Amino acid sequence: MELCIMIHACKIASAKRITAVVPLFPYARQDKKDKSRAPITAKLVANMLQKSGCDHLIVRVLSRAGVTCQFCELTLLYAEPSLILYIRTKFDLSNVVIVSPDAGGAKRATSMADRLGVDFALFHKERKKANEVSRMVLVGHVEGKAGVTKSYAMVTHGILSGNALESVEKSALEKLIVTNTLPQEENQARCKKIEVIDIGPVLGEVIRRSHYGESISKLFNEVPY
Repeated sequence: MELCIMIHACKIASAKRITAVVPLFPYARQDKKDKSRAPITAKLVANMLQKSGCDHLIVRVLSRAGVTCQFCELTLLYAEPSLILYIRTKFDLSNVVIVSPDAGGAKRATSMADRLGVDFALFHKERKKANEVSRMVLVGHVEGKAGVTKSYAMVTHGILSGNALESVEKSALEKLIVTNTLPQEENQARCKKIEVIDIGPVLGEVIRRSHYGESISKLFNEVPY
């Protein structure tokens, strides 16, 4: 609501163009009905931004961007440059495999693997119901390999709701690496395995390029060093 108020204030002050920078789009996964009479909250948020006077939205990549694309110019921010740079500086690439947790993330994971020049694998999961996996199969070139020595998980948004922190702490993960689209100080105090990557430099460069009409896609297509 505060964002809508600020956008409207700029609009009635005759701002030529208004860009909203939203690292984490509220209710992004509620973009369709999953049961009878369920709300489509992502569409409601998008409509509120539109009515307030938003012309351009800069947002971290969404699982399904259809709702936001309908109402204004949209720039999606990808976590890849920040994650690739972290992997390059922290790990020996000769021993790295990028693994997607499901088929839906395979395209992003293969893109990262190709840009790093490392192997790729994915998990195929079958569910009995929401949040309950009945079977999981690892798909990849594993013949002749010694197996996993250390596992790291990387996610864009460290929402970590419910008992997520406890699960991470008890897991075999060495670290859970998240970006700072959300404040993580409290989560880090409760779970020592969490490490935060700062997306500020990338976000700032996207804002600068957007303002001066420079290419944004080039920023995400270049391999960072």
